[in-house]
Amino acid sequence: MDAKFWDESAPVRELVDHVILIHGEHDGTTPYEAFLAKQDSHAFSTAIDPDSIVSLNYSSGTTGNPKGAIRTHRNRTASLNNIVSDILGRVPNETDCWVHAGPVTHTSGLFVLPYFTFGAKQIVLAKYDPEEFIDVIQNRGGNATALVPTMVARLLAVDGITKEKMANLRMLGYAGAPMPPDQIKQCHERITTKMVQYYGLVEAIPPVTVLSEADHALGLSENPELLTSAGNPCVGVEILIVDENGKEVPVGEIGEVITRGDHVMRGYYGAAGQDATVTKAVRDGWLHTGDLGRIDADNRLYLVDRKGDMIISGGYNIYPREIEDVIAEIPEVLEVAVMGIHDVEWGQRVTAMVTLVPNSTADHTELTNRILEHCKARMASYKKPKDLRIVAEFPLNSTGKIAKKILKQQLEAEGK
Repeated sequence: MDAKFWDESAPVRELVDHVILIHGEHDGTTPYEAFLAKQDSHAFSTAIDPDSIVSLNYSSGTTGNPKGAIRTHRNRTASLNNIVSDILGRVPNETDCWVHAGPVTHTSGLFVLPYFTFGAKQIVLAKYDPEEFIDVIQNRGGNATALVPTMVARLLAVDGITKEKMANLRMLGYAGAPMPPDQIKQCHERITTKMVQYYGLVEAIPPVTVLSEADHALGLSENPELLTSAGNPCVGVEILIVDENGKEVPVGEIGEVITRGDHVMRGYYGAAGQDATVTKAVRDGWLHTGDLGRIDADNRLYLVDRKGDMIISGGYNIYPREIEDVIAEIPEVLEVAVMGIHDVEWGQRVTAMVTLVPNSTADHTELTNRILEHCKARMASYKKPKDLRIVAEFPLNSTGKIAKKILKQQLEAEGK
């Protein structure tokens, strides 16, 4: 535990027998360095039940209450294998250094095991700061990382960010939320061409699918639709798209994404594990993800949106991601969130909120009109936002994703 959390961790410390402390000292604790010095450097072997619990991992709660997923040794082994084979494309070595720019409790933490297993290095940032991140890549040996799109957007907003400054970067992974194609293009032009996207959930340990570096290059040169894909299933991963009755739908049709394999959690911990109304549940070995998507003829997964995020307005089903990608094409827009807000006439009205790039001097009225006109030209009229707001910043959850749940609560409260 980091010593800076000493006071707020008091209730937790009462429940454990040992506390290993970094960046400080307190009576009754073991300094991290002393803990390391006492360890046996020889490899040891012990029998472990592959289905025994490794960790409880909680959902981010962007749209609902967090739930604890039971992850097992089997899950972590599947993740390690697929990280090495499908994300990294090779076994890490002593020249590799992973940068944990986000919380190790999120997807970045999955890279701890493969990097330690094969003797590679890791740097953990106390918090994400784009300027510090650039310095770590330029001057401290960091050469691979995984970010969520909001973090990438803030990196692109740094003045003077160039491929030359990021030349040491061997891989930029991204996950946790969709990245607009225009943002991917900017990354290729200004950060690196070595991009890999991966999809997964707390309940299905990443990577479940991977969009490779080669896929990104093909998407930018020949097939732009590829940039909206989450990629192909990893080794040992099965994916189906099903309708509301659990029946597989034809190729190209939208339905719920379900998945099966060693990457799927054992179940939810506690009350959530007994709640039949929980959206994401394992049935007959298949995890029903609550995500909506489709599969193409090459077995690539395209995520349309989260089931709970879909907007029903005037009888039409509307997917926020489609609108967010269009709005993100406006140069002044840094981040965008689209939601359905209760409306007496429409059932739900499409509401968009955006933040602007740093030091933007755009007139808000003119920009709002321009964004709405852009939407009008790019989509059916019923999808166009009925309400668009420019805000200073978005609330973020602990993993750096936009907390739509909080935004929606704030907007719903305004209407009461």
